Order: sequence, then C-alpha cells, then structure tokens
Amino acid sequence: MTELLQQLVNGLSLGAIYALIALGYTMVYGVLRFINFAHSDVFMVGAFAGYYLGRELPSETFGGGLLALAGAMVACAALGVLIEKLAYRPLRGRSTLSVLITAIGVSLLLQNLGQRLFGANPRSFPQLFPRHDFRFDGLVISSAQLAVFVITLVLMFALRWIVMKTRIGMAMRALSFNPVAASLVGVSNDFVISCTFALGSALAGAGGILYALNYPSIDPLMGTLPGLKAFVAAVLGGIGNIPGAAAGGLLLGLIETVVVALGGSTYRDAVAFGVLILILLLRPGGLLGRVQTEKV
Repeated sequence: MTELLQQLVNGLSLGAIYALIALGYTMVYGVLRFINFAHSDVFMVGAFAGYYLGRELPSETFGGGLLALAGAMVACAALGVLIEKLAYRPLRGRSTLSVLITAIGVSLLLQNLGQRLFGANPRSFPQLFPRHDFRFDGLVISSAQLAVFVITLVLMFALRWIVMKTRIGMAMRALSFNPVAASLVGVSNDFVISCTFALGSALAGAGGILYALNYPSIDPLMGTLPGLKAFVAAVLGGIGNIPGAAAGGLLLGLIETVVVALGGSTYRDAVAFGVLILILLLRPGGLLGRVQTEKV
C-alpha cells in the first residue's frame, strides 16, 4: 500500500508539471486555433531564468524561491508577448501551415540561441526552496514535490479565476468564440492575444522552475520532450479546454509513473505517445473536449 501511495505522489508531481505546460498550449489553441510549438522552449527559458536568479537570491529560502519563480514567470511572459508580436501577428489570417512552420522555426531559434547564450553543457539547478523530506509511515514526500503541488494548485486556481471572473478573461472567451464579433463590441484582439501568450508563457516558466527542482539538470534542449508530452496531455484532456489540459497532465504523469513502477522505464515515452494515438483514434476531442465541425 505504501509503495502504491508513493507512486501516486510521484505521478501527481510529474503530472502537475505537464499540466502547467499543457495549459499554455490549450490557451493559445483556444483563442487562435493553432499549436505554439515554441512553447516548450519558453519552458526551457524559464528554467534558465530561475537558474540565474537563484544564484543571486538567497538560496533554500521560501522568499528567495518565490522571487525566482516570479522573476522567471515575468521573463517568460515578456518572451511570449515578443514571440507573438514578431513571429505570429504578421501571419494572422494566413494558412495554418504557415503558422505551424513558423512555430517550429521559432522553437529551433530559441534552442540554438540557448546553446549560444547558455552553452550546450548541462548545468546543475540550485535548490531554491528549503530542502526537507516529509515521512508518513514509509511514504516520502520531498519539499520539491510539495512545492510542485502547492504552486501548481495556486496557479491553476488563479488562471481559472482570471479566465472566468475578470474582464480580460471574458474578452478571451469572446475572442475564442467569434473574433469578428468580439472586435465589433470593442474588444482589442491584439491586446487579448498578447495577454493570452503572456499568461501561457508565464505558466510554462513556472513549469520550467518546478521541473528543474525535481530533475535538477538543465540544458538548452531540455524543453523538447516535456513539451511534447505536455502537448499529449493537452490533447488527452481536450485541446482548448482548460480543465481538460489540467486533467490530461495529471493523468499522463500517473500513466508514466505506473509504467516505470512496472519495470518499463525504457518504454515510458513510447507509452505516452501511444496514448496520444489511442485518443486521436477513439476520442479525437479528448476526454473533456468536444469534436467540432469546421466549414471549409
């Protein structure tokens, strides 16, 4: 029983990180109907922002850790707005394929810039929060895992509140439903889209920090695999559906952990992408999403 609970804790910790990244994918898709494949590299930038801030701030303190987290989220939000303004806004109204190719190009650009600025060698991530293991009758929860749970819950509820209870959230929902009608009633589409990228990228930055706390080795290519798995999580829950993205991330983390616990660590990535294929075949709209018919 203790082993089962331990694997559950490990799976939820990993899944919470996937959920944060998946929320960025699903927010952009919900508003603009395209996949921002550069999102995984914003995640990488968040980890490096935390790395440099962590070296300057007091280490292993709650205050220093929260400041590093906030700084990384602000840096990634600014980067997300910049990417949208320079790369995606000029292509608005163009074909989906053009935007997709541009997203892949931005991803490769960020990876190569990261190698140029940060170096290609892995770096050891600093311990931002106090290090401690909490033991409950054989069950061990590390302080890094506890930070993942608490921060993820706070950010998810904050995002839910922004989307459902604020004017900018109402504008986002209006824009996702009908961009033309939204602009006719006074919504600034450019501003709302920039806010969407800022929020999604800030969540990716937080995900980068939390991932590096639990797997403390970072490099400029670190975002590729977690980013792809977060995309799987978004599709699993229902792309464009915020609760679905959160649920998909948690479920995928649990699936991966179960595979590893059963001795199949070599196949954990294959299983994750196998889940994507199954979902696309059996339920294309995802677990909480709905299939939408598009006129062409």
